[in-house]
Amino acid sequence: MERLNWHIADELGQKNEVHLLSHIEAKKQAPIQCKFYGVALNPLPFFLIFAFFKAFFICLSQKPDVLLAGSGLTGPIVVFWAKVFRKKSIIYLHGLDISNNSRAYQKIWIPFIRSADSIICNSTPTKKLALDKKIQDSKISIIYPGVNFPPKEKNEDITNKLKDKFSLHNKKILLSVGRLTERKGLLEFIQNCLPQIVQECPDSVLLIIGDTANNALNNKFQNKEDLLEAAKKIKVDQHIIFTGAVDEQALTEFYYMASIHVFPVKHIPNDPEGFGMVAIEAASYGLPTIAFATGGIVDAVQNEESGYLIPNQDYEKLTLQIINFLQKENNLAKNCQFFASQFAWKNLGYKFGKLIDSNNDSSS
Repeated sequence: MERLNWHIADELGQKNEVHLLSHIEAKKQAPIQCKFYGVALNPLPFFLIFAFFKAFFICLSQKPDVLLAGSGLTGPIVVFWAKVFRKKSIIYLHGLDISNNSRAYQKIWIPFIRSADSIICNSTPTKKLALDKKIQDSKISIIYPGVNFPPKEKNEDITNKLKDKFSLHNKKILLSVGRLTERKGLLEFIQNCLPQIVQECPDSVLLIIGDTANNALNNKFQNKEDLLEAAKKIKVDQHIIFTGAVDEQALTEFYYMASIHVFPVKHIPNDPEGFGMVAIEAASYGLPTIAFATGGIVDAVQNEESGYLIPNQDYEKLTLQIINFLQKENNLAKNCQFFASQFAWKNLGYKFGKLIDSNNDSSS
């Protein structure tokens, strides 16, 4: 989400004067053309309080025409000051921004979100969640998250070093990228799918890139130790590799060397997968995704073109599809990249710019 907001600010900053308010550490990566304002992230309630007053200062001193919240969490701040200063408010919503089951969130945040001038949803399912919360259809637009396209080129030297470091030579790599939350479904994938996969494809390994999501809005996280303990009980722990967080170049090489991207996200009503950016990112490298058809993943994976969508929690079918994919030649790489090209960041920037221009026109 933070990377997405970075790209939104970067794209908008090409043609607009952008004032960016975020947590202090984000300044290191902030787009150079944006004027940055920072507040401490932790504890979260203090972040919201300080961001509220900092937003007032920005509105008073810089007089922006449009206030944009990068998520529902900061939506009330944007809506409040936009109304005070008679400006337009826009909120970019992710799935959890709507379905968070906190009573306070539902009683306070959702009414503010409804009052925004425009709502951008990151997927079709997120729009449905918004409509279920009685947000006006006329306010809602869908703008999918983007991807760097074309992707970075492969670096053979770095690839070989990574293969040496993690013993990946001559391996069929099942790649998982993302924070370790309950929703991502890795525990169930390890228990229900991995034993049969390694039995049929002994040279396969599950490569997990990412750390525990301790700061997630829904704090239902998993960790490396629990996943390995479960794997040891069914004797597949030797087929699992954790890298932790990696830099962008290493991630690029892992995408290139992987055989398939696995995305076994669980359907959890109060913790939906808003979109599934990682599936688009994988596709940009020609890497297909196999995933359950839940949440925004149905927008992020084009079935039989950029990967395969499996009925929710049908682990048997998921397992068989992965084995079949690993054992046979496939020609999805070009289809994946064509699909991913439609999500290039420049397209997101164009859509955001068009929406902001329409809000400016309606306020004049």
